[in-house]
Amino acid sequence: MAPPGIPTLTTDRLVLRPFIPEDLDELAPIHAEESFWWYPLRAGMTKEETSLFLERMISRYESDGFGIEALIDRHTGAMIGWAGLAVPHFLPEVLPAVEVGWRLARAQWGKGLATEAGAAAVDFGFITGGLDRIVSIYEPENAASGRVMDRLGFTHFLTTTGPRGEEVAVTELTRARWKERGVPRGG
Repeated sequence: MAPPGIPTLTTDRLVLRPFIPEDLDELAPIHAEESFWWYPLRAGMTKEETSLFLERMISRYESDGFGIEALIDRHTGAMIGWAGLAVPHFLPEVLPAVEVGWRLARAQWGKGLATEAGAAAVDFGFITGGLDRIVSIYEPENAASGRVMDRLGFTHFLTTTGPRGEEVAVTELTRARWKERGVPRGG
C-alpha cells in the first residue's frame, strides 16, 4: 500500500501536524534542552543543528511517506515537542520498518502526553497507513519511554547496538496484537 501522506492528527489534548520551515524559532528552544536529547545525544541541539534536523524531517515526508510531526498543545497552541511515525534510518538492521517515537519538552513530562501522541500515531499507522507492524526503539535506561511502549502494547523484539555504540531495545506492535487491544485509542 502506498504511504497515505502526512496527516494532521487530533487527540483530546494534542495536535500532531506536519512540520513547516517556520517552526524553527519555536522548535529550537525545545531542542536546546539537554533533557530533550539526553537519549541518545547527551546534549541539547544548537539552532543550526535544529534547522538541519527540521529540513531533514520535512524532506522525509516526501522520500519516506512518513515523518515525525510537531506536537502542539490544543489548549495553548504552543509546540511542546514532536511525535509520530518515521522510518528509523539510524538503525538499518531493522529496516524495512516504520517507528513510532516522541520527544517532549521537560515541562510536559509525566502528563500522559507521550502515550496519547503515540497512540494516535499508531492508530493512524494501522488504520490509514496500511502497516502490519510498527517498531519503537529506546535505550533501556530510558525507563519512561519503555513504560510508554508497554502501555501502547509493544513487546520486546531485539536488543542491539545503536549508531553511537549505545545499547538499544527494539520493541514491536503487530496489527494483530493492536486489534486484540481494541482500536482506536488515540483520543
